[in-house]
Order: sequence, then structure tokens, then C-alpha cells
Amino acid sequence: MRKNRLLMSIAVVLLALMFVAFPALAAEKTGFINMGEVLAKSEAGKKAEEQFRKIVEKDRAAIQEREKELQKLKDELEKQRPLLREDVLRTREADYQKKFRDYQLLVKDSNEELQTKQQEIMKSLIPEIMKIVQAIGQNEKYTMIVDLSIIPMAYHAGENELTQRVIEEFNQTQTGKAPVSKAPASKAPVSKTPVKKK
Repeated sequence: MRKNRLLMSIAVVLLALMFVAFPALAAEKTGFINMGEVLAKSEAGKKAEEQFRKIVEKDRAAIQEREKELQKLKDELEKQRPLLREDVLRTREADYQKKFRDYQLLVKDSNEELQTKQQEIMKSLIPEIMKIVQAIGQNEKYTMIVDLSIIPMAYHAGENELTQRVIEEFNQTQTGKAPVSKAPASKAPVSKTPVKKK
């Protein structure tokens, strides 16, 4: 966590120094998007979040079932404790502790698996979003487009905020409509070989 914050701080400082050191670059056209907002508010992002929520609920049900089993074992053990011989009690307690460790491992593995699954679901959307961002950048002559979810800015010009536009165009690609921004098509090379007259 600290390492990520340090890297973001360095990125912000370097960006600021770049603008100070090169005034001409600062005057160039810079756009801004928030990738986290695009993923959260786009239709595809919402569907992906719903898909992830169902996975979470399924895992939560399995964990809750294991919790009930553990609680039942614990209650039975406490109720029978005065009646059990010492050796039997030790065996029952060891059995309970083993099942409790298995439960903790299940929760840990489940959390890690869910985190990985969420990243995979969201990452699958990014290539299409990046195509839209790159098309806007190329068509409208942006020098750079900064992702505010990675490099936070204290202030940026509202007219260069592209997040909502990217969301709308991304939604269009998901409904089969062509987005407004398209990367310029490469033109076929023109032959410069002179035509010989007969």
C-alpha cells in the first residue's frame, strides 16, 4: 500500500516538474479520464459488477454454512465439557481447533480468489475502453490523456474531462452501435511512379 502511494506521489511530482521544465508542453492539449468511474458507471461495468456480486454471494453462503457447523460444535463441546473425561475433552477440542483452522483457511482462500476474479472481470473491459480513449486522443490531437484514478490531480480544466464521453461511447460499443470516435483509418500509399506515355 505504501509502495503504491509512493509511486503515485512520484508520478505526480514528475508530471508537475515536466510541465514546469517545458512550458511549451504544458500548453499542449491534455485530456483527463477516470478509469475507475468508467468501469463503475458504464453498462458493461455494471453487468460485470453484478456478475461478481453473484460469485460473492455464492462464496458467502458456503462460508456461513461452515460458520454454523463450527458454532454447533462449540456449543455441544461447552455443554458436554463437565461430563467428558479429560482425554476425550482434549480430543474434541483438538478436533474443533482443526475445523476452525480449516474455516480460517477457507475464508482466506475465498477472499484471495474473489479479489483475483474481480480483477480479471474488470481487466477484460479495459482493452475496448482504451481503444476509445486512443481514438479520441488521435482524432482531437490530444498530447496526452491522464487517468485520474492512477494520477490524482488537485485541479484540471473541466472542458478536457473526457470520462462521461468515454462512458457513453463505451456503452454504444456494447449495444452494437459504432462509437462517435474512431481511430483514423490509414490511407493507402499513393504511387509516385510516373506513367509512361505510349
